[in-house]
Amino acid sequence: MNQKFFVGVVAFVALIGGVIGALYIAPPSTDSSNTPAYFQEYPQPRAIAPFTLSHHSGKEFTEASLKEQWSLVFVGYTFCPDICPTTMAELNGIYPQLQQIDSVYPIRVVFVSIDPKRDTLNRLSEYVSYFNKEFIAVTGEHKSLFPFVRNLGMMYAIADSTDNPNYLVDHSASVVLIDPEGRVVGRFKPTRQPGKLSISDPQQILADMPIIIAK
Repeated sequence: MNQKFFVGVVAFVALIGGVIGALYIAPPSTDSSNTPAYFQEYPQPRAIAPFTLSHHSGKEFTEASLKEQWSLVFVGYTFCPDICPTTMAELNGIYPQLQQIDSVYPIRVVFVSIDPKRDTLNRLSEYVSYFNKEFIAVTGEHKSLFPFVRNLGMMYAIADSTDNPNYLVDHSASVVLIDPEGRVVGRFKPTRQPGKLSISDPQQILADMPIIIAK
């Protein structure tokens, strides 16, 4: 057999083998388009222990109230001078787009007030309605609030005496995501930039939510 012809046949067979290998036995694609870029997902979803708080409408709000919906939960208080109103305004800004995401379950925003002394239900109702009438606000006694907030992976502390009418409350600034089974699945952490408030970036939430919901 002509040597050149033989070498050509071997090369052709090798080429075909390479194509087949690429199609059938190549390693899985590392395409990251189905992976959230900003969301900090917990290794395992966290079950929420039973709790009872008060909805701003006066109804009871329990762990069952978080099921059958995606909940973007933010912890704060109405007398907060900066992070809380800014975060709520940013969430309102993306809310119409969140509602357009293809999802079996609705996406809701839940504001948890950790200042029950000043944040009455009437005040909470006015506060969340100012941003969006579909937003939910809840609060309760500290004996119920504190374990619930800790269960979310968040914290808060009142360092000053509440006898001072202008006392401040330190609290986490992340936006926590609860899935339709009522489990904490992760959070959107604040972005830190010099000269700017450290809040969760609404565009990051908007970018990742369709991917999270589709998983």
